[in-house]
Amino acid sequence: MSGRVFVRAPLRTSAVSLPSLLRRRSLIVSVASAAVLTGCSSGSDSPGSAGSTSVSARARARAARDSRGLLRQYDAVLAVHPALAERLRPLRAEVAAHAAAFEEGEEGTASPTATGSASPTASASASPTVPADGKSALASLAAAERSLADRRAKALLDVPGELARLLAGVAAAGAGHAYLLTKGDR
Repeated sequence: MSGRVFVRAPLRTSAVSLPSLLRRRSLIVSVASAAVLTGCSSGSDSPGSAGSTSVSARARARAARDSRGLLRQYDAVLAVHPALAERLRPLRAEVAAHAAAFEEGEEGTASPTATGSASPTASASASPTVPADGKSALASLAAAERSLADRRAKALLDVPGELARLLAGVAAAGAGHAYLLTKGDR
């Protein structure tokens, strides 16, 4: 190893257009999320008692349901503010991938999400309310991402190995999404 030290100059946002800056950061978050999902969605949790499997199945079903709810929020914002599509589509695609990763782990389990036996709640069936202006709509999506990331970070303490890693990765991605949704507003 040589004794060279590389120092990266600070990024000037005035020299780089905001859309290209957001695309680069979105790409970084996407790559990190894909790596986490690839590494954590395959394989099973370590063998344990039936109670552990039940806790894991319920946590996966809840996480999938939460991701589907967030996906509905993205869809509602896109329907009201089509001008935000370029900015939101990559993030929405990741949320859809998160939902699929949680649902993928449910195979072989009798979760309410997988079997459809649970009746939808009022909040799940109701269309999300979208603020009239784009900036507020992005702020509401960022708040939803942040809130869900916080809940997932707390939930990962109660689940076994692979699912905990998946929850941690998706929580980190959600925090990244919240950052990307609010970064252009500063």
